Amino acid sequence: MSDQNTPTFDTFIFDLDGTLLDTLPDLVELTNAALNEQGFPSRTTDEIHSFVGNGARALMYQAVPADATTEQAEAAMRRWMELYPVIGNKLTEPYPHIEEALAELAARGINLGVLSNKFDQGVHDVIDAYLPGMFHVKHGECADIPRKPDPTGLLRSIAELGSTPDRTAYVGDSPGDVAVSRNAGTFAIGVAWGYHHADDLRAAGADVVLEDARELLRFAEVR
Repeated sequence: MSDQNTPTFDTFIFDLDGTLLDTLPDLVELTNAALNEQGFPSRTTDEIHSFVGNGARALMYQAVPADATTEQAEAAMRRWMELYPVIGNKLTEPYPHIEEALAELAARGINLGVLSNKFDQGVHDVIDAYLPGMFHVKHGECADIPRKPDPTGLLRSIAELGSTPDRTAYVGDSPGDVAVSRNAGTFAIGVAWGYHHADDLRAAGADVVLEDARELLRFAEVR
């Protein structure tokens, strides 16, 4: 239970990759398959890790060689999208204690949503596979929702959940997640188990940085 000095919220909206699910192994396989089919060399896991966070197009534009043309980068991107349903999410796993923390938040009547820079169908596919039925709202990048840190998607998600920014915590693993939280006026919870170092989240201005998903419960409004 939260102490009197801990702010509490009735709405939690989560980033996806690096926050709820470790999708990196599948991203490595998918990205290298797309690169190799275009005749480009593979990238290491660390390299692909460093490219994650700003959507698939940004990932592929960084993954192709520096001397690749725009046409080659676009061809690799198209192939990435074609291969996505083939390679899928078979190596993906929820982070430790995520499932139990979400279940407890839901049991407390907390509004739960996902907002990711992953393309929208990819968000629905992977959530439905690994965390089915947990979220009332799920959004990825699409024509109506620009990439974070633009606050459009976060504000839309909050409205769809019937809440307000001051009653909402946005949970993510990257400085960009902290930035979108700030831009939307929500409480920024950084998580140290994802793809970015805790110090980077603190430097970006996170209100708090958590080491364990069960710590989320301290910030859940008691109803």
